[in-house]
Amino acid sequence: MRAVAVQQFKGIPEVMELPRPEVKPGTVLVRVAAAGMNPFDWKLVDGILDGTMPHKFPLVLGVDGAGTVEAVGEGVTRFKTGDKIYGQFIHSPVGEGSYAEYVAVPEKAAISHAPESISLVDAAAIPTAGMTAQQLLERLGLKHEQTLLLVGATGGVGSFLLQLAAMQGIYVIATVSSEEGEERVKKLGAKETVNYKKLSVEKEIRSRYPSGVDGLIDLVSPAPVFKTMTELVANGGAALTTAFVSTPEVLSARGLTGGNFETHGSPASLDVLTDAVDSGMLKVPVGEVITMEQVAGAIAESRKVNGKGKTVVRIADDVT
Repeated sequence: MRAVAVQQFKGIPEVMELPRPEVKPGTVLVRVAAAGMNPFDWKLVDGILDGTMPHKFPLVLGVDGAGTVEAVGEGVTRFKTGDKIYGQFIHSPVGEGSYAEYVAVPEKAAISHAPESISLVDAAAIPTAGMTAQQLLERLGLKHEQTLLLVGATGGVGSFLLQLAAMQGIYVIATVSSEEGEERVKKLGAKETVNYKKLSVEKEIRSRYPSGVDGLIDLVSPAPVFKTMTELVANGGAALTTAFVSTPEVLSARGLTGGNFETHGSPASLDVLTDAVDSGMLKVPVGEVITMEQVAGAIAESRKVNGKGKTVVRIADDVT
Protein backbone atom coordinates (compact mmCIF):
# COMPACT_ATOMS: atom_id res chain seq x y z
CA MET A 1 0.00 0.00 0.00
CA ARG A 2 1.03 3.62 -0.46
CA ALA A 3 1.73 5.68 2.67
CA VAL A 4 3.45 8.90 3.69
CA ALA A 5 6.18 8.13 6.21
CA VAL A 6 9.59 9.09 7.57
CA GLN A 7 12.52 6.76 8.08
CA GLN A 8 13.70 8.48 11.27
CA PHE A 9 12.84 11.29 13.66
CA LYS A 10 13.00 14.71 11.97
CA GLY A 11 13.06 13.00 8.58
CA ILE A 12 11.45 14.37 5.42
CA PRO A 13 8.06 12.77 4.72
CA GLU A 14 7.95 10.74 1.50
CA VAL A 15 5.50 8.45 -0.25
CA MET A 16 6.50 4.82 0.27
CA GLU A 17 5.22 1.35 -0.57
CA LEU A 18 4.62 -0.46 2.73
CA PRO A 19 2.91 -3.72 3.70
CA ARG A 20 -0.85 -3.51 4.20
CA PRO A 21 -1.65 -3.97 7.91
CA GLU A 22 -3.56 -7.03 9.08
CA VAL A 23 -6.68 -6.82 11.20
CA LYS A 24 -6.08 -8.02 14.76
CA PRO A 25 -8.41 -8.86 17.64
CA GLY A 26 -10.05 -5.68 18.92
CA THR A 27 -9.19 -3.64 15.82
CA VAL A 28 -10.88 -2.51 12.62
CA LEU A 29 -9.10 -2.41 9.28
CA VAL A 30 -9.96 0.89 7.59
CA ARG A 31 -9.62 1.73 3.92
CA VAL A 32 -8.66 5.37 4.37
CA ALA A 33 -10.40 7.95 2.19
CA ALA A 34 -8.66 11.02 3.58
CA ALA A 35 -6.49 12.22 6.45
CA GLY A 36 -6.72 15.55 8.23
CA MET A 37 -3.48 17.43 8.83
CA ASN A 38 -2.62 18.84 12.26
CA PRO A 39 0.48 20.51 13.72
CA PHE A 40 0.74 17.47 15.99
CA ASP A 41 1.63 15.40 12.90
CA TRP A 42 4.99 17.08 12.46
CA LYS A 43 5.51 17.14 16.21
CA LEU A 44 5.29 13.34 16.08
CA VAL A 45 7.97 13.40 13.38
CA ASP A 46 10.11 15.53 15.70
CA GLY A 47 9.71 12.91 18.46
CA ILE A 48 7.24 14.58 20.83
CA LEU A 49 6.13 11.15 22.09
CA ASP A 50 9.58 9.54 22.06
CA GLY A 51 10.02 7.84 25.41
CA THR A 52 6.28 8.04 26.12
CA MET A 53 4.96 5.54 23.57
CA PRO A 54 6.68 2.90 21.44
CA HIS A 55 7.39 3.93 17.85
CA LYS A 56 7.58 2.02 14.58
CA PHE A 57 9.70 2.98 11.55
CA PRO A 58 9.10 3.73 8.77
CA LEU A 59 6.77 5.98 10.77
CA VAL A 60 3.51 6.57 8.90
CA LEU A 61 2.21 10.05 9.68
CA GLY A 62 -1.30 11.10 10.57
CA VAL A 63 -3.66 11.22 13.53
CA ASP A 64 -7.00 12.18 11.96
CA GLY A 65 -8.66 10.07 9.32
CA ALA A 66 -11.90 8.97 7.72
CA GLY A 67 -12.66 5.89 5.72
CA THR A 68 -14.61 2.67 5.33
CA VAL A 69 -14.29 -0.39 7.52
CA GLU A 70 -12.76 -3.15 5.40
CA ALA A 71 -12.69 -5.85 8.09
CA VAL A 72 -13.27 -6.23 11.83
CA GLY A 73 -11.17 -8.20 14.26
CA GLU A 74 -12.32 -10.68 16.83
CA GLY A 75 -14.28 -9.07 19.68
CA VAL A 76 -15.22 -5.88 17.82
CA THR A 77 -18.84 -4.88 18.50
CA ARG A 78 -19.15 -1.17 17.64
CA PHE A 79 -18.45 -1.44 13.92
CA LYS A 80 -19.11 -3.74 10.98
CA THR A 81 -17.69 -4.10 7.49
CA GLY A 82 -18.84 -1.24 5.27
CA ASP A 83 -19.31 1.31 8.06
CA LYS A 84 -18.03 4.80 7.32
CA ILE A 85 -16.02 5.97 10.31
CA TYR A 86 -13.79 8.86 11.33
CA GLY A 87 -11.73 10.01 14.29
CA GLN A 88 -8.25 9.94 15.75
CA PHE A 89 -6.50 6.86 14.39
CA ILE A 90 -3.37 7.31 16.55
CA HIS A 91 -2.50 4.30 18.69
CA SER A 92 0.49 2.36 19.98
CA PRO A 93 2.93 1.92 18.35
CA VAL A 94 3.19 5.44 16.96
CA GLY A 95 3.83 5.13 13.25
CA GLU A 96 0.72 3.31 12.05
CA GLY A 97 -1.00 6.54 11.11
CA SER A 98 -3.74 7.78 8.80
CA TYR A 99 -1.56 8.95 5.88
CA ALA A 100 -1.89 5.50 4.36
CA GLU A 101 -4.29 3.57 2.14
CA TYR A 102 -5.07 1.21 5.01
CA VAL A 103 -4.73 1.37 8.79
CA ALA A 104 -5.71 -1.03 11.56
CA VAL A 105 -7.20 0.96 14.43
CA PRO A 106 -8.19 -0.27 17.91
CA GLU A 107 -11.94 -0.20 18.43
CA LYS A 108 -11.25 1.60 21.72
CA ALA A 109 -9.58 4.54 19.94
CA ALA A 110 -11.33 7.90 19.58
CA ILE A 111 -13.28 6.80 16.50
CA SER A 112 -16.97 6.78 15.67
CA HIS A 113 -19.43 6.72 12.79
CA ALA A 114 -18.86 9.53 10.32
CA PRO A 115 -21.40 12.29 9.67
CA GLU A 116 -23.86 11.29 6.96
CA SER A 117 -24.35 14.73 5.43
CA ILE A 118 -20.75 15.35 4.29
CA SER A 119 -18.07 13.48 2.38
CA LEU A 120 -15.36 11.42 4.06
CA VAL A 121 -12.86 14.00 2.77
CA ASP A 122 -14.60 16.70 4.78
CA ALA A 123 -15.08 14.39 7.76
CA ALA A 124 -11.32 13.85 7.97
CA ALA A 125 -10.91 17.54 8.81
CA ILE A 126 -12.99 17.34 11.97
CA PRO A 127 -11.57 15.08 14.71
CA THR A 128 -8.64 16.79 16.45
CA ALA A 129 -9.51 20.39 15.54
CA GLY A 130 -13.21 19.94 16.25
CA MET A 131 -12.76 18.16 19.58
CA THR A 132 -10.09 20.66 20.64
CA ALA A 133 -12.40 23.60 19.93
CA GLN A 134 -15.31 21.92 21.66
CA GLN A 135 -13.34 21.06 24.79
CA LEU A 136 -11.58 24.44 24.98
CA LEU A 137 -14.95 26.16 25.21
CA GLU A 138 -16.21 23.67 27.77
CA ARG A 139 -13.18 24.23 29.98
CA LEU A 140 -13.21 27.99 29.57
CA GLY A 141 -16.78 28.08 30.82
CA LEU A 142 -17.91 31.37 29.28
CA LYS A 143 -21.61 32.12 29.17
CA HIS A 144 -23.95 33.84 26.73
CA GLU A 145 -22.77 37.37 25.76
CA GLN A 146 -19.45 37.10 27.61
CA THR A 147 -16.37 38.23 25.66
CA LEU A 148 -13.65 35.93 24.32
CA LEU A 149 -10.35 37.01 22.81
CA LEU A 150 -9.29 34.32 20.32
CA VAL A 151 -5.65 34.44 19.22
CA GLY A 152 -4.94 32.25 16.19
CA ALA A 153 -8.45 32.26 14.81
CA THR A 154 -7.80 31.43 11.16
CA GLY A 155 -6.54 27.86 11.52
CA GLY A 156 -8.53 24.67 11.84
CA VAL A 157 -9.18 24.84 15.58
CA GLY A 158 -10.04 28.52 15.37
CA SER A 159 -12.47 27.93 12.53
CA PHE A 160 -14.40 25.37 14.55
CA LEU A 161 -14.15 27.40 17.73
CA LEU A 162 -15.69 30.50 16.16
CA GLN A 163 -18.74 28.54 15.07
CA LEU A 164 -19.20 26.70 18.36
CA ALA A 165 -18.81 29.94 20.32
CA ALA A 166 -21.38 31.66 18.11
CA MET A 167 -23.84 28.83 18.80
CA GLN A 168 -23.48 29.59 22.51
CA GLY A 169 -23.87 33.36 22.06
CA ILE A 170 -20.28 34.09 23.12
CA TYR A 171 -18.93 37.39 21.76
CA VAL A 172 -15.61 36.65 20.01
CA ILE A 173 -12.84 39.11 19.20
CA ALA A 174 -10.49 37.32 16.78
CA THR A 175 -6.94 38.19 15.76
CA VAL A 176 -6.20 38.11 12.02
CA SER A 177 -3.32 39.01 9.71
CA SER A 178 -5.17 40.06 6.54
CA GLU A 179 -8.41 41.44 5.16
CA GLU A 180 -9.12 37.99 3.72
CA GLY A 181 -8.74 36.48 7.19
CA GLU A 182 -11.00 39.15 8.66
CA GLU A 183 -13.74 38.38 6.16
CA ARG A 184 -13.47 34.64 6.76
CA VAL A 185 -13.58 34.75 10.58
CA LYS A 186 -16.54 37.12 10.56
CA LYS A 187 -18.45 34.69 8.34
CA LEU A 188 -17.68 31.98 10.90
CA GLY A 189 -18.97 34.02 13.84
CA ALA A 190 -16.40 36.56 15.02
CA LYS A 191 -17.98 39.85 16.13
CA GLU A 192 -14.78 41.91 16.07
CA THR A 193 -11.27 41.50 14.69
CA VAL A 194 -7.81 42.93 15.32
CA ASN A 195 -5.27 42.78 12.49
CA TYR A 196 -2.03 42.20 14.39
CA LYS A 197 0.03 43.07 11.32
CA LYS A 198 -1.35 46.62 11.43
CA LEU A 199 -2.33 47.19 15.06
CA SER A 200 -1.16 46.29 18.54
CA VAL A 201 -3.54 43.66 19.92
CA GLU A 202 -2.67 44.78 23.43
CA LYS A 203 -3.45 48.45 22.78
CA GLU A 204 -6.63 47.69 20.84
CA ILE A 205 -8.12 45.41 23.50
CA ARG A 206 -7.19 47.78 26.34
CA SER A 207 -8.87 50.62 24.43
CA ARG A 208 -12.03 48.66 23.56
CA TYR A 209 -12.31 46.72 26.81
CA PRO A 210 -10.66 48.73 29.62
CA SER A 211 -12.03 46.33 32.25
CA GLY A 212 -10.68 43.33 30.35
CA VAL A 213 -12.26 40.53 28.33
CA ASP A 214 -13.90 37.60 30.12
CA GLY A 215 -11.75 34.91 28.58
CA LEU A 216 -8.74 34.17 26.37
CA ILE A 217 -7.98 31.23 24.11
CA ASP A 218 -4.52 31.45 22.55
CA LEU A 219 -3.71 28.81 19.95
CA VAL A 220 -0.35 30.07 18.71
CA SER A 221 1.61 32.45 20.96
CA PRO A 222 4.98 31.79 22.61
CA ALA A 223 5.28 32.27 26.37
CA PRO A 224 6.06 36.03 26.47
CA VAL A 225 3.15 36.88 24.15
CA PHE A 226 0.75 34.61 26.02
CA LYS A 227 1.68 36.38 29.26
CA THR A 228 0.88 39.73 27.61
CA MET A 229 -2.45 38.39 26.35
CA THR A 230 -3.42 37.19 29.85
CA GLU A 231 -3.02 40.76 31.09
CA LEU A 232 -5.99 41.68 28.86
CA VAL A 233 -8.30 39.31 30.77
CA ALA A 234 -10.37 40.68 33.64
CA ASN A 235 -9.39 39.60 37.14
CA GLY A 236 -10.96 36.25 37.91
CA GLY A 237 -11.38 35.37 34.22
CA ALA A 238 -10.03 32.37 32.34
CA ALA A 239 -7.16 31.89 29.90
CA LEU A 240 -6.13 28.78 27.96
CA THR A 241 -3.21 27.99 25.66
CA THR A 242 -2.73 24.98 23.39
CA ALA A 243 0.98 25.82 23.01
CA PHE A 244 1.81 24.67 26.58
CA VAL A 245 3.48 27.96 27.52
CA SER A 246 1.47 28.82 30.64
CA THR A 247 2.80 28.75 34.20
CA PRO A 248 0.95 28.99 37.53
CA GLU A 249 2.64 32.33 38.16
CA VAL A 250 1.24 33.86 34.96
CA LEU A 251 -2.31 32.92 35.95
CA SER A 252 -2.10 33.68 39.65
CA ALA A 253 -0.93 37.22 38.98
CA ARG A 254 -4.47 38.04 37.85
CA GLY A 255 -6.41 35.34 39.63
CA LEU A 256 -7.12 33.54 36.36
CA THR A 257 -8.17 29.94 35.87
CA GLY A 258 -7.10 27.77 32.94
CA GLY A 259 -3.54 27.29 31.74
CA ASN A 260 -2.19 24.65 29.39
CA PHE A 261 -4.78 22.66 27.49
CA GLU A 262 -4.64 19.16 26.04
CA THR A 263 -7.41 17.52 24.01
CA HIS A 264 -8.84 14.20 25.17
CA GLY A 265 -10.39 12.51 22.17
CA SER A 266 -13.41 10.29 22.68
CA PRO A 267 -16.24 8.75 20.65
CA ALA A 268 -18.70 10.82 22.70
CA SER A 269 -17.01 14.09 21.68
CA LEU A 270 -17.04 13.00 18.04
CA ASP A 271 -20.74 12.16 18.23
CA VAL A 272 -21.57 15.66 19.49
CA LEU A 273 -19.71 17.13 16.51
CA THR A 274 -21.40 14.69 14.15
CA ASP A 275 -24.82 15.81 15.37
CA ALA A 276 -23.85 19.48 14.89
CA VAL A 277 -22.65 18.80 11.35
CA ASP A 278 -25.63 16.69 10.33
CA SER A 279 -28.05 19.27 11.74
CA GLY A 280 -26.43 21.94 9.56
CA MET A 281 -25.24 24.03 12.50
CA LEU A 282 -21.51 23.32 12.05
CA LYS A 283 -19.66 23.80 8.76
CA VAL A 284 -16.38 21.98 8.17
CA PRO A 285 -13.68 24.55 7.32
CA VAL A 286 -11.64 22.64 4.73
CA GLY A 287 -9.05 25.03 3.37
CA GLU A 288 -7.20 22.81 0.90
CA VAL A 289 -7.27 19.21 -0.30
CA ILE A 290 -3.84 17.89 -1.29
CA THR A 291 -2.28 14.69 -2.61
CA MET A 292 0.06 12.40 -0.72
CA GLU A 293 2.95 13.76 -2.80
CA GLN A 294 2.22 17.27 -1.50
CA VAL A 295 2.40 16.38 2.19
CA ALA A 296 6.06 17.30 2.72
CA GLY A 297 5.49 20.84 1.44
CA ALA A 298 2.27 21.23 3.42
CA ILE A 299 4.01 20.17 6.63
CA ALA A 300 6.75 22.72 5.99
CA GLU A 301 4.04 25.39 5.70
CA SER A 302 2.30 24.12 8.85
CA ARG A 303 5.53 24.63 10.79
CA LYS A 304 5.27 28.33 9.91
CA VAL A 305 1.83 28.51 11.60
CA ASN A 306 0.16 29.82 8.45
CA GLY A 307 -3.23 28.25 9.08
CA LYS A 308 -6.15 28.98 6.74
CA GLY A 309 -8.73 26.38 7.62
CA LYS A 310 -7.98 22.68 7.56
CA THR A 311 -5.71 20.93 5.08
CA VAL A 312 -6.87 17.43 4.13
CA VAL A 313 -4.82 14.75 2.40
CA ARG A 314 -6.84 12.80 -0.14
CA ILE A 315 -5.76 9.16 0.13
CA ALA A 316 -8.30 7.37 -2.08
CA ASP A 317 -8.97 8.74 -5.57
CA ASP A 318 -12.50 7.38 -5.72
CA VAL A 319 -14.00 9.58 -2.96
CA THR A 320 -15.21 13.17 -3.02
